[in-house]
Amino acid sequence: MPPPPLPPSAPAPSSAPRAALPRLAPLLGHPVSVGLLAVVLAGTAGLGLVLGAGTTPATAWNALAEGMFGSPYAIGSSLNSAAVLALIATGFTVAHRAGLVNVGGEGQLCAGGLAAAAVGLALPAGGPAVLGVPLVLVAGFAAGAAWAGIAARLRTRRGTSEVITTLLLNFIGVGLVSVAVHEEALLRQPVTSSETLPQSAPLPEGARLPLIGGIESPATAIVVIAALAAVITGVVLRRTAVGLRLRSVGHSPAASARLGLPVARLETGGLAFAGGAAGVAGAGLVAMAPYVLAEHFSSGYGFSGLVVGLLARGSLTAVAAVSLLFGFLTNGGINLQLAAGVPASSVQIVQSLLVLFVAAAMFATTRNRSTS
Repeated sequence: MPPPPLPPSAPAPSSAPRAALPRLAPLLGHPVSVGLLAVVLAGTAGLGLVLGAGTTPATAWNALAEGMFGSPYAIGSSLNSAAVLALIATGFTVAHRAGLVNVGGEGQLCAGGLAAAAVGLALPAGGPAVLGVPLVLVAGFAAGAAWAGIAARLRTRRGTSEVITTLLLNFIGVGLVSVAVHEEALLRQPVTSSETLPQSAPLPEGARLPLIGGIESPATAIVVIAALAAVITGVVLRRTAVGLRLRSVGHSPAASARLGLPVARLETGGLAFAGGAAGVAGAGLVAMAPYVLAEHFSSGYGFSGLVVGLLARGSLTAVAAVSLLFGFLTNGGINLQLAAGVPASSVQIVQSLLVLFVAAAMFATTRNRSTS
C-alpha cells in the first residue's frame, strides 16, 4: 500500500544541501583553499603570540615587514634563504616523484658544504671565478649525491627504508662538519689566539658566488641557480620520458618492472639528484658571506627544505612560492625580535603550525575521499 501523500502545508524534503556538498568537496580540498585556510589559522595563532609578548599587532607587523622588505639588504638576504630552501625542495620533489621520501637534506647539505669548502680552499688565491665557482658547486653536487647514494644503494640492494637511512645520515653529516672545523689537520683555520673561531679559513675570491643585486644587496647567483633548477626540473618531470618513468615507478615499482623499466636505476637516480640539489645548497651557503664553513652553518635549512617540499605537494611552482614565503618570514622574524621585542621563535612556531594545519587538512580530505 503506497504511503499517504504529504499535506500541502508540509514542504517536500530538499536534496539541495546534500547535492551541494559533493560539488563543494573539490573546492574545499583544493590546495589553494587548504593553504589559505592554514595561513589564516596560523596567522591567528601568531597574533596571539604577539599579544602575549606585550606588543601591538601594528608594531609587530611593521617590524616584520621591515625585516622582509625594508631594505635591499633585507630583500637580498631573504632571496638567498629562499633559494637554499628551493634547491632542497626541488630535489625532494624529484625523489618523491619516484616514490621515495628524502628526509636527509640536512646531511646532504652538510656533505655538499664540506666538499665545497675543501675544493674552494684548495684553489689558488688569484684564480678566476668563472672556473672556481663552478668547481665549488660541482663538488657540492657530487658530495650530496654520493651521500644520498648510500641510502639509495641500501634501498635498492637491501630493501632498507630510505626514510630511516637518510634521517640517520643527517647526524653523521652534521658530525663530520663539526670534526672538520675543529681539527687543524682538516679544515680549521690556523689558530692564532684563544679567540680564533672553530671554522675554516675564508674561501678565496675566485670561489665566492657573485652578487646579483649590487653592493647594497647580498643576493647572490644562488638565486638564479635555484630558479633555473626549479624550471628545468619542472620541464623534465612534465615533458620528458624520464619524468614519465619516474612517475610510473612512484605509482607502482612492481608494475614498472614488469614493463621493463629499470626501477632500481630510476630510484637511485631520483634520490641521488635530491642529494645533489641539497649539496649545491650547502655549497652555496659556504660560497656566500661570510665565505667560511662553520659549525651549524646549515641553520636547519635541510629540515626546512623538507617542509617546503611536503607543502608543495609535487608542484615546482608551489616550491618557489613556499620557499619565498619561508625565506622572507625567516629574515623578518629576526627583525621582529630586534625591533618589536617579539621572540624570533614565534615565526618558527607559526611556520610549524602552518605545516600541521596543511597536513591535517590533507589527511581529512584524503579520508573523506576514501570513505565516500
